[in-house]
Amino acid sequence: MFRKIIHIFFLPCSTATLLLEKRNANNISQKENWQLSMHLKICKWCKAYEEKLKILDSLLKKRLSKEDENILNESEIQDFKNKILKKIDF
Repeated sequence: MFRKIIHIFFLPCSTATLLLEKRNANNISQKENWQLSMHLKICKWCKAYEEKLKILDSLLKKRLSKEDENILNESEIQDFKNKILKKIDF
């Protein structure tokens, strides 16, 4: 009962999850950050969502950094184009 009352006065879970995403993108005000912190202290579900969000974010960052390593430079692209053109010409 107490938690439901606090959710009403502080922040609903739907807003808390939105603020978690905003905080993850470094686009959150001090007021919103304070409200979110208060909400996370009382809501175990949003706290669990925050932990999952951290895990997903770290996995995506690792994935993107691996893709950056696989990017071809301009000379490799041009070499590839030349090989294709030679094969087309016979």
